[in-house]
Amino acid sequence: MDSVNEIIERLGNSEDAVRKMAAFKLQSNIADPSFAEMFILQGGIIELRELAINANGNTLAYSLTSFSRLLEVDKGWEYVTPELISRMVDLITGHPLINILRGAMAVLGAIVAHPQISEGRGSMMTGLFGFQALKPAIAEHPEFLEMLVERVSSADHALCANALQLINALMRDSIASDNEWQKFIKKLQDLGVIRTVYYLMQGSSLQDLAHPLLEFQALMKMLIRKWRAVKLNLERKDHRTALKTIHIASASSIRSNPEKWRRLGFETESPAWEFEQAGFLGMMDMTEFVKDHEDEFQKIIHEQEAKPKEERFPFARASLYVTSLLCEQFAVDNSEADDAKTIMILESRASFEKAFKPLLLQWSRLHTAALFAFFRIWKETSALYSDFDKVSDLVRVLGYKTMVQATRTKEITEVEKEFAEYDYQRLRVIQMELLEQAYGNAWRPQLTSVYEETAKEAQEFIKEQRIRCLLQGSWFTTDRTDGSQNKSKDKLAYISLFARLSTDRRYLCYGYYNADMDIEPRMEDLVHKIPVSSVSSVVSNVMPSVRDNRDSSATVTTATPFNSTTTKLTIYGRQPPSGIQQNGDTNKEYPLIVLHPSNPTIASEWLDGLLFLMGKKPITSETSNLINTVAKCSMKKTMLLSFRVL
Repeated sequence: MDSVNEIIERLGNSEDAVRKMAAFKLQSNIADPSFAEMFILQGGIIELRELAINANGNTLAYSLTSFSRLLEVDKGWEYVTPELISRMVDLITGHPLINILRGAMAVLGAIVAHPQISEGRGSMMTGLFGFQALKPAIAEHPEFLEMLVERVSSADHALCANALQLINALMRDSIASDNEWQKFIKKLQDLGVIRTVYYLMQGSSLQDLAHPLLEFQALMKMLIRKWRAVKLNLERKDHRTALKTIHIASASSIRSNPEKWRRLGFETESPAWEFEQAGFLGMMDMTEFVKDHEDEFQKIIHEQEAKPKEERFPFARASLYVTSLLCEQFAVDNSEADDAKTIMILESRASFEKAFKPLLLQWSRLHTAALFAFFRIWKETSALYSDFDKVSDLVRVLGYKTMVQATRTKEITEVEKEFAEYDYQRLRVIQMELLEQAYGNAWRPQLTSVYEETAKEAQEFIKEQRIRCLLQGSWFTTDRTDGSQNKSKDKLAYISLFARLSTDRRYLCYGYYNADMDIEPRMEDLVHKIPVSSVSSVVSNVMPSVRDNRDSSATVTTATPFNSTTTKLTIYGRQPPSGIQQNGDTNKEYPLIVLHPSNPTIASEWLDGLLFLMGKKPITSETSNLINTVAKCSMKKTMLLSFRVL
């Protein structure tokens, strides 16, 4: 490594080639604090500043890089002069070489970001730091900010990063110390810096721009907090004008309306206090919506005026809620320390998907889309004024789905479309899932108890439904035939069985009829009866049943009406049917009747219905699924009522 004296001597050499080589070597050495201290003590800073002001080409580029690195190690601040600042501004507004622009922006970025000099530190120019230090030079170059914003779109990532870092420094210092910060931020916004950064965040160059982009995102949160902290003060002309704009845009047909503000959705005729939580940020969001969508706004207000008060959509209240919701879902209140932790995480992983929230930079469009969605859901649910909290919870779920869970590359147009079209029923499903996740762990014992209770109620409900199926009766196939009524020997007439539970639920009544009979027989026509009290068990199985009735002399084969597999329900009792002698074994079971249901649903209804009559639990999956479904629906209804969900 060259000595400090050698580098200083070469920096003052009359030949540009020697100065250029010395400035080049200085770039890597000056970042060492001990070297920087010695460099300043031996007067090298004077030579370096001279080159930064007067040199050209690569010598200038290397000198600017060295000077910025010297400032980064907190050295040489007393040599920051108005002349140096003016030179940097000149370079940014008029120099085309990228390597020179990088250095100039780095120097200005360090100057703006440097805290104010404390008394007794011995600076040559007290207060020559921060945004104020640049104002005289910027006044001479009105195009400075425009050129700076253009550099953010540069294809050179280093230049882009330096330009954005300088903008970040200007924004931070302006927000913290400038009384006219609102005008400055508005000017940057008009120049398109927010739109430019939005596209950078969605791009593929995050690795090189991660830190300045993340700082810009943090500054946007700071700016939102700043606007929100501004209280609505009707003694201020601009605040009165903003509120008046909303009233005028509503196109009221009544000159002296006693409900001047309540008709717009405010809760009282003194709306200032309703901005307590959202602050002037809420007023800005509301007025921007009204200005950009005046026709839709008037239509909403006039439609609501024609409705009873309890059915009206509270536009103003909904708008303020959406503003607060955006603040919450974008974690606007996260501290600088939280953002610093995010930066540390970025350094340890390659994925940036969760760290960057480009949609934050589309605040106004998100507010508009969410407010329209609020109105749409209000109409779809036929909500009343007392349902405001329930509808707002659905809007919260919609925001979570479309914004919080959005990927980094998700376009704002896609988000707007989801806000406009997301199905209300799907929202309800997501809402229940989120409720279960949120309260599942904290309230698990209580929820378990509630579910057990609803499961019992569901089983009683399905029990009654199954028994009612038995009371209604069903047809069953049999393998019996009645050949006496057939004119053709090669065609058999099958007999069906109709069974029904008696109205007093004491007897299972049944009878045999022709298979082509399409009228259900009356109860008194069912001559066979089995006392329910005599039934000891019901056995079900699935067995193959292939019946081909083939006559060797016939040319046509007629298959039976059975499927290849038939569900069979066998009802057993302790008492043998008539005609069968009991052998003295009282524990022996005898088949009382065999039923062949025509489909699995009837099989489930009768098998579990009979088991319910016997005081036993159901065994089919179809009945179990029904009980589970009813229990879950009842559980969700309980949760909806408990958490005031629409």
